[in-house]
Amino acid sequence: MTVTQFLGAFNDNVFKQMVLLLCVAHVAATNARGDMWQPIAQAAFALPFVLFSGYAGYLSDKYSKRTIVILCKVAEIVVMLCGTAVLLTWEGDSRAGVIALCCVLFLMGSQSAFFGPAKYGILPEMLRERDLPTSNGLIQMTTFLAIIFGTVVAGQCMVRYHDQLAVITGICVAIAILGTLSSLLVRRTPVAQPNLKLSFDALWINRDLRKLLRQDRLLLTVLLVTTLFWFLGGAILPGVNSFGIANLKLGDDRTSFMAAMMGVGIAIGCPIAGLLSGGRTRFGLVRLGAIGISACLTVVGVSPFLGLAVGTIEVLCCGALGLLGFFAGLFAVPLQVFLQARPPKDQKGRMIASMNLVNWIGILVAAVYHLVASSILGNGSSLSFLVLAVLILPVVFVLRGKAEPTTT
Repeated sequence: MTVTQFLGAFNDNVFKQMVLLLCVAHVAATNARGDMWQPIAQAAFALPFVLFSGYAGYLSDKYSKRTIVILCKVAEIVVMLCGTAVLLTWEGDSRAGVIALCCVLFLMGSQSAFFGPAKYGILPEMLRERDLPTSNGLIQMTTFLAIIFGTVVAGQCMVRYHDQLAVITGICVAIAILGTLSSLLVRRTPVAQPNLKLSFDALWINRDLRKLLRQDRLLLTVLLVTTLFWFLGGAILPGVNSFGIANLKLGDDRTSFMAAMMGVGIAIGCPIAGLLSGGRTRFGLVRLGAIGISACLTVVGVSPFLGLAVGTIEVLCCGALGLLGFFAGLFAVPLQVFLQARPPKDQKGRMIASMNLVNWIGILVAAVYHLVASSILGNGSSLSFLVLAVLILPVVFVLRGKAEPTTT
C-alpha cells in the first residue's frame, strides 16, 4: 500500500507541476497581470474531489477497498496515456493545449478522488489502532517524499525535454504500470458494510455523518481545521511557482526545487509527529505547527523587502519553506489520525470521503485566492504569503483540547 500510494503521488505531482509551469509560461507569454491559468489548472484537479468524494466514500464502505485501489491504478495508466496524447500534439504556448491539459488534470483528479477514501480507509482495517499514528506518519512521509521527487523531476524534465514534453508523460505511464503491479500485493481486508444502500445524501455528506458531526463538535472542528490546512497548501504552491519565476526570475528547475523544499520538511515532520504522538492525538503538535507555519510564511513574505541579492533571497526562502514543511508535518498528522480513529468503524470510509470533499473545497477556494491575489498584488507578489500567515493563527486558539486516544 505504501509503495502504491507513493508511485501514485509521484505521478500526480510530476504531471501537475508540469502543467502549472506551462501555465506560468503561458501567462508570461501573454503579458497578463494576473495568473489565471494556474488557478484554472488547480480547480480542474480539485473539482472531482468535490463532485465524487461522497460517492467514492460510499463505494469504499460497500466494496473491497483493495479492489477499488487496483481499479484506480488501472485508471491512472489510461489518464497518463491521455496526457501523452495531448503533449504529442503540443504547440508551444497554445491556449487550446493548456485547456486540454487541464481536462487531463480533471481526469487525474477523478481517479485520485476514488483512490483517497480506499487508501486512508484501508489503514484502520489493516492495522491496530495504536499503530495508526506511526503508520500515518510513514504514509504521510512517503507521500511527501513523492511530492519532493515529483516536483523536482518535473522541473528538471521541463528544462531537459522542453521540446519533447511527451517524454515526461511517457515516464508517468511507466510509473503508473508499476503502481498497478504493486497494488496487486495489497492485503485483502473485510468489506465494511456490504449491504450499504446508496442514498442521495451519500453524494455529499450523508445523514448519519452529519448527525455525528453535530454531536461531536471536536470532530467537526478538526475537519474544518484540516480544510484550512489544505487551503493553505493549495494557495502556497502556485504562489511559490509565480514568486520564483515572475518575481525572482528563476527557471523552472530552481523554482521547482524551491517548492520541493516544503516536501523535504514535511517528509521529516510527519514521522516525527507520529513518534511524538505516542498512540494519542496530540493537539499541542497542531498548535506548534500552526505557529511555525505562520512564522515561515512571514519570512517568505518579507524576503524581497530586505534588500538582499536574489541568490540570498532564494536560499532564505528555501530554508523557510523547508521549515514550513516540517511544521506542516507536525500540524497534519495528528489531524489525519483523529479523523481516521474517531468515527465508528462503519463510517470510516465515508468520514475520509467527507474529509476529502471539504479539503478540496478548500483547495478550490485557494485557486480563487491565488487568482484574486495575483490580480490585485501583481503576479509573483510575496505579499500573498503574509495574508496566509495571518489566516492560520486562529488554529492556536481553536484547538486547545487535551491529547485524545486513538481508540474509538
